[in-house]
Amino acid sequence: MQRMELHITETVEPVAAPHGSAVALGFFDGVHLGHRAVIGAAVAAARRAGLTPAVFTFELPEGNTLKGGRILSRTQKHRRMAELGAREVMDPPFSAFCNLSPEAFVERILVDCFGARQVFCGDNFTFGARAAGNVESLQALCARRGIGVTVVEMAGYGGKTVSSTRIRAALEEGRLDDANAMLGAPYAIDWTVRHGRGIGTSRLGTPTINQNYPAGTLQPCCGVYLTRIRLQGRWWPAATGISRRPTVEAAGAPVSCETYVPGFSGDVYGQNPTLEFHKYLCPVRKFSSLQALADLITTAAAQSCAYFRAVQPETADLQPAPDGV
Repeated sequence: MQRMELHITETVEPVAAPHGSAVALGFFDGVHLGHRAVIGAAVAAARRAGLTPAVFTFELPEGNTLKGGRILSRTQKHRRMAELGAREVMDPPFSAFCNLSPEAFVERILVDCFGARQVFCGDNFTFGARAAGNVESLQALCARRGIGVTVVEMAGYGGKTVSSTRIRAALEEGRLDDANAMLGAPYAIDWTVRHGRGIGTSRLGTPTINQNYPAGTLQPCCGVYLTRIRLQGRWWPAATGISRRPTVEAAGAPVSCETYVPGFSGDVYGQNPTLEFHKYLCPVRKFSSLQALADLITTAAAQSCAYFRAVQPETADLQPAPDGV
């Protein structure tokens, strides 16, 4: 897939839309099937009318639990919007516009910043100070300014509406297949690689890449996962463990996310490689010996290699990774 340039504005200011824009509105955490339908509708309308495909989203303060733990990093969120065809994304802090009345939001954000000609949202969209505006008021306010409003039907999965709340629950319960189906793409992280305790290298013979979860982010169910990671311009099959290291640390230790990549060697500390979760393999448990733990790690890695050979032979492609990672 050809990657088109995405311009991101992190303040409330005009975006580049010389002929006006078609704007998708929402928080879009996870960029799940419902979000994809909204963004996709805006992109399709923009292409038909010669407009700029755009997204208005926002960043909540660190530690804010209004929407629950963050599913994707900000970078992953933007990357998935770009893959859907968005070219302009405004992603300011919530504090930059949260006190605007519904009418001021339409005038300041949609008219002044986006030059909006068409607007797209889900049927549960709210806006303005204290969420005073809803879909009906958005339609009324936009109609006065000649802006079309399209309310996109909510996506469904398993007989229920897809939502970020359902995806969080699926990830926390180890139902990765359900989570990925609702996301429309594999759940992924790109947290910064940190130094660990060196146990994998010095005592297990399986050096790992450590990407521990920042505060305020959703943490999936502890367990062993079949994953793949983007390193040195290609995808590598891997095995990832999310746990409190029950075999090597005391109860109450911080949760870790460690990935063993068979065949890989290199210094990736400080980098932010994308790690995709494809299958939940098994729960973690306390092993009787370090050798038993090492055996599980190598077995999981072998299963990951076999899995990707079977379902995604392109895993070993050599195409450049986004952002050079």
